[in-house]
Amino acid sequence: MAQSWWAYITFVLMTDDLQVISQTKNWIRVLVVGCNFCPFASKVAKQESIHYRVENATTSSAGKDALLEECRRLDEDPSIATTLLIFPDAFPVFDQYLDFVFTAEKMMRQKGYDGTYQLASFHPLYQFAETALEDPANYTNRSIYPMLHLLREDDITKALERYPNSSKIPENNINFARSKGEAYMKMLRDSCL
Repeated sequence: MAQSWWAYITFVLMTDDLQVISQTKNWIRVLVVGCNFCPFASKVAKQESIHYRVENATTSSAGKDALLEECRRLDEDPSIATTLLIFPDAFPVFDQYLDFVFTAEKMMRQKGYDGTYQLASFHPLYQFAETALEDPANYTNRSIYPMLHLLREDDITKALERYPNSSKIPENNINFARSKGEAYMKMLRDSCL
């Protein structure tokens, strides 16, 4: 009986994880690629070279352990272009999430990953410094779940060399989001759930 209960719990968790991944893929398709927030995302999405990991633990310590495991996965598997580490049950408060990102970046430097991998951060309540909470520009980094995006520095460098005016990407993203307005950007993001 205990074994069948464990199998059921495992099935439910796997099903939930698959749903979180499916929703995250929708978010990438609709916002990241669809709004061209990252002009390099389309290629890796089409090639299916993004690794998705759902981390159900809710502590900063477990999150850093999961991030370190994903760094090692990238070390060992060159076919993975990038990793999205998704935290569906952790860091609901944006300031707590920022604290976690700060400690995660510090850990990566201590482990010698500075210059090898770069972290990008996304959160449902993302708010850039000196913007209002309702500023549509925040939707360039507002995801459906708190997550870390782990990128290979070499790939970023190569992509930026091939992309004209890459320094204008953030400005273009902000202008696009603001031209569409908060209601539209929120509708797009929420449609991914």
